[in-house]
Amino acid sequence: MAGGQERVLRRRIRSIKSTQKITKAMELIAASQIVRAQARIAAARPYQQGMARIVLETAQGDPVAAGRLLGAPDEVHAVALLAIVADRGLCGGYNSNVLRATERFVRARTAAGVDVRLFTVGKKAQSYFRFRNQPVERDFAGFSERPTFTDAREVAAAVTAPFLNGEVDEVRVLSTRFLSAGTQRVEERQLLPLPDPRSDEPPEWEHEPALSAPDDADGPLGYTEFEPEAAELLETLAPRAAETAVFGALLEGAAAEVTARQRAMAAATENAGELITKYTRIMNRARQDSITTEIMEIVGGAEALRAGSEEEAGGIVIEVRA
Repeated sequence: MAGGQERVLRRRIRSIKSTQKITKAMELIAASQIVRAQARIAAARPYQQGMARIVLETAQGDPVAAGRLLGAPDEVHAVALLAIVADRGLCGGYNSNVLRATERFVRARTAAGVDVRLFTVGKKAQSYFRFRNQPVERDFAGFSERPTFTDAREVAAAVTAPFLNGEVDEVRVLSTRFLSAGTQRVEERQLLPLPDPRSDEPPEWEHEPALSAPDDADGPLGYTEFEPEAAELLETLAPRAAETAVFGALLEGAAAEVTARQRAMAAATENAGELITKYTRIMNRARQDSITTEIMEIVGGAEALRAGSEEEAGGIVIEVRA
């Protein structure tokens, strides 16, 4: 094997080994983050459940005061959509799955004559829709891996404002649902109006603890007297319920992101190992071929020298006899 080719292969193997160390470190970091992300989801869930229960019970107790906050609208002319992705890549199909689903949603609703006002979380969404010239009402970035309730409050205020002002009929969230470390899926869920538990149609967030109906929602509704009035309570509670629901979606998105990154980095580390084995085998085989060729050349040269020596020796003997 030529020395130049061997140097190229050795340099490539060193580069892959260096990359493998990075991907392994990122895999371990992501694995540790998964545990913390799951703990944050579990810690926030009781508050989400309690807030959803209070708002739904208040809205059921005084449907007139609830107004547009409860149940599905008769007609949808405009909708606000919040798409949640990551600030960084290297997490498999986590970002692309949500972004493609968002594009399909916008395309389908626009074709049906519905005005879609798009809000995004994550730098990847910013660059994706900017490249495609897709208008975005407002984008948020910088906290996808570790969102705080302050971040959720800011996002929820921006997304729910068009609904509370009567500019849109629905507010929906498109994000990745974290079911377990091995199962995540992209889901489109209704944020506002709150799903009516007495409706025949199952709410799209029926499995979401933040917006699940009370256990006795199917039973008869008792008379409830509110102090202050239900309308005043709902005016304060509805935005809080939206904030907790958005916070839950952000937490699940963060958990899904680090889980996807852990899997992607594990696969990258494994692929790097396979490449190292492949290039090492190529280098060893080429070196063996080179050594074999050199040995054959040496043996061939020795045979040629010996044959030449014998011919010269034979000629001298003939001259002496003559």
